[in-house]
Amino acid sequence: MSVVRLRQAAKESVSGLPRDFWWLWTSTLVNRLGGFVATFLAMYLTVDRGYSAMFAGLVGALYGLGGAVSAVVSGVLTDRLGRRPTLLVSQLSTAVTVAVLGFVQDPVAIAVVACLVGMTSNASRPAVQAMIADIVAPEDRVRAFSLNYWAINLGFAVSAAAAGLIARHGYLTLFLADAGMTLLCAVIVFVKLPESRPERHAATEGADGAADAPEPEVGLGTVLRDRRFMAVVALSYLIATIIQQAFVALPVAMGAEGLSSTDFGVAIATNGVLIVAVQIPVTRFIEHRDPAPLLVASALLTGAGFGLTAFAGSVGMYALAVTVWTLGEIINSPTQMGLVARLSPTHGRGRYQGMYTLSWSLASLTAPLVGGAVIDHFGADTLWAGSAVVGLVTATGYAALGRTLRGRPGGGGPGVEESSGVEELGVGDCGVEASGVGGSGVGGSSVGGSSVGLRGLGSGGPRLKGPAVRSRPGRRDRPRPVPVAVPHAVRTAPPHRPTRRAGALCRCPSTSCPAALHTHRTPSVPS
Repeated sequence: MSVVRLRQAAKESVSGLPRDFWWLWTSTLVNRLGGFVATFLAMYLTVDRGYSAMFAGLVGALYGLGGAVSAVVSGVLTDRLGRRPTLLVSQLSTAVTVAVLGFVQDPVAIAVVACLVGMTSNASRPAVQAMIADIVAPEDRVRAFSLNYWAINLGFAVSAAAAGLIARHGYLTLFLADAGMTLLCAVIVFVKLPESRPERHAATEGADGAADAPEPEVGLGTVLRDRRFMAVVALSYLIATIIQQAFVALPVAMGAEGLSSTDFGVAIATNGVLIVAVQIPVTRFIEHRDPAPLLVASALLTGAGFGLTAFAGSVGMYALAVTVWTLGEIINSPTQMGLVARLSPTHGRGRYQGMYTLSWSLASLTAPLVGGAVIDHFGADTLWAGSAVVGLVTATGYAALGRTLRGRPGGGGPGVEESSGVEELGVGDCGVEASGVGGSGVGGSSVGGSSVGLRGLGSGGPRLKGPAVRSRPGRRDRPRPVPVAVPHAVRTAPPHRPTRRAGALCRCPSTSCPAALHTHRTPSVPS
């Protein structure tokens, strides 16, 4: 490929995204450039302080416990208080707790402060991901999440390599540098990023005095009842459990073989360098493809990479194993985050992102305990073999999830946003039915920047789920409401002004479509 084509491809990869996204991207990069503590905490405890692998796993688990608690709480705060306040509180408190962790000496104090660090640092995740979904158009979200993930790993690659060298002069320097960079990140958010939370539309009164139905509330119960989304969360937990071993079990295993913190820094930096090198080209290939096969491939690569670690005995072999599972991570992260954003309703993005973040937080909680215990009692090779098995199980789960996604193209729970394409909606899906008579149709409309058009029933448009007219023997034939294929964000104009009572007939819990635009079930005109 020529230099001109490479430059054109790079330009297309970063063009068209709003300015606010790039300031958020910059704050993420700055934060990760100073992200030393989470990466080197296990080695700091075992090599520098002389604690056992089990204690290091316990501290790592408490770090994950703090993150698990804050994931749900910060998700709710992101929806209620806003994205920007949640980010600022998280980053300021993270800077304080990280600095304190560098000074504490007592084992109990170390464990408690590590839990607080996990709680404060993880609180920013739902806010960042919800803000990206707010400010970026649906068709560009996979690319935006990929670029944000690219910034995370660019900072990680630099910080991992630098931290191994800085640690030679004392781990306290790492803690203070991490705190300083987090403060700088908070300054960027405070100065450059406005609030992005969408405004909720209250109930309004129409020209004829009828009241439009208010947008329904999205609570944690709504998230938990969304079965396909919770399946994504469960599979995310499994894949995260494997990846988390790279930051707890891997440094402990390398230290047990006589390798230094610098050796671990070089090996794990392969992860960041590879992501920086190939994340954007890979995203151009995967961003408009079916997510299910991509997620299956990512799980297989992740499991195989950690399984290969069992055969590693040198820095080069460890780096090779890191390369394999990094390829799975490169595919998994933007694909899965794009799917989560697609399944999330507009005014519930914080809660949905919080629940997704919880899967990684729970993995941070359980992975250190499992990894440390398995290494202490059975050896590291057993842990790597088990990781390969978990990768295979996760791939099977993604394949099953893919069949449900293809069976229901809309792909989501309440309020799913689609940049293009159509959903087949019936009572079993969203509870919205269109009252069609004969060959009436909906003209082309613009949805999220893409033109979507529907033709008359039975005239080459999207396939219907049932017959257009049903008859009963002995009764006068008349058209009955039947489900038609309708884009999620477009609804046919209702034949009446929807009232609160009529709105109750529309069981779609979407918060992205005003109730006045829903098609309600009304009596059809007799033929």
